Amino acid sequence: MPSGPEKSRDDLARRTQELEAKLAARNPVRKQDEPSADGGTAGYGQAMKLSSEFISAIAVGAGLGWLIDKVAGTSPWGLIIFLLLGFAAGVLNVLRSAGVVAQPKTGMGPDGPDR
Repeated sequence: MPSGPEKSRDDLARRTQELEAKLAARNPVRKQDEPSADGGTAGYGQAMKLSSEFISAIAVGAGLGWLIDKVAGTSPWGLIIFLLLGFAAGVLNVLRSAGVVAQPKTGMGPDGPDR
């Protein structure tokens, strides 16, 4: 029968194995392709992509509207109209990226343009 330090090492090993078994039973192993519960860093990347697409579409619309107002002297109508168009384009881009709206067809098949 082991005694002293040898007994405490055996006891420690036994308790460690019991604890690992309890933790494994509580937290089942996730598959590699299964997303984590909190979304992980992939969720942050997707959020940054979607928000940058949305903001850039609004900025481009506002810039084009401002430029048209300066050139044509139609202030503030060009800015208002193109700001709204930029907002709509941003929403559409976000919905397409999120997979809610289908991508537009290009008319290009695998062998060239469809006829």
